[in-house]
Amino acid sequence: MNITAFTALACPLDGAPLVRDGMSWRCASGHCYDVASQGYTNLLPVQHKRSLDPGDSKEMVAARRRFLNADHYAPIAAAVNAAVLANLPETGRIRCLDAGSGEGYYLRQLAAAPGQRELSILGLDISKWAVQAAARQDQRPNWVVGSNAKLPVPDASLDRILCLFGFPVYGEFARVLQPGGELIQVDAGPEHLRELREVIYPSLKPERSGETQAPPGFALLTSETVRFPLEIQGAEQIADLLAMTPHLYRATAEGRTRAAALTEIALTVDVKILRWEKVSD
Repeated sequence: MNITAFTALACPLDGAPLVRDGMSWRCASGHCYDVASQGYTNLLPVQHKRSLDPGDSKEMVAARRRFLNADHYAPIAAAVNAAVLANLPETGRIRCLDAGSGEGYYLRQLAAAPGQRELSILGLDISKWAVQAAARQDQRPNWVVGSNAKLPVPDASLDRILCLFGFPVYGEFARVLQPGGELIQVDAGPEHLRELREVIYPSLKPERSGETQAPPGFALLTSETVRFPLEIQGAEQIADLLAMTPHLYRATAEGRTRAAALTEIALTVDVKILRWEKVSD
């Protein structure tokens, strides 16, 4: 892959195009956003924040970086790469946003996929700690702090959007994808980390069933299940896995204590990968 930064940014306050000016991005209205020393830009205005420090904490980001960089979820990354690149020519430019990019693991795996395509990448996350970590590991993409609720990119400017274990805002995704562009969505399946959940919860809620409904503006192209066994050795790696999931905060104190006592665990990884195509208005 030939990796370049996606630079067609829009002002999060008024939607006007942003132009790079040295170490800042500016719009015609005079709004200015500085590029941090780590190489990322904060495009999350204070009035768009729901808390002082939204998103994953510094500790959660560090745990996710350690766990993912050990390639425990490499089969998921490989399946995501295949979904992103499906039905694309071997050459040409692809404009891709990871909406909820975290510390950038999945974008780095996509960037390492074989081929001669030009991949123009934007990584966005609401956590400044996640974006800092991503920028430190790979300077080639454009990394921004921002919100899926108001994506700082123009209409119809993207070919692919990733939303992996995240919070999809389908209306915004449809706005920024060009017609025929695709959303690659990854969500936990019913068996995902069941063995860990059985440790930390007194009982498991029944899984909801039913057909996947297409969100407005999208049509389902493919649905794929990726399931594989995973052996985790060591209390530290188990703690990292728990820290990067919502279960850390949903579990009771007793459940977290039982998880902390584990030194090894055999898990089932079970995720669903959905490819949605943006349909014409």
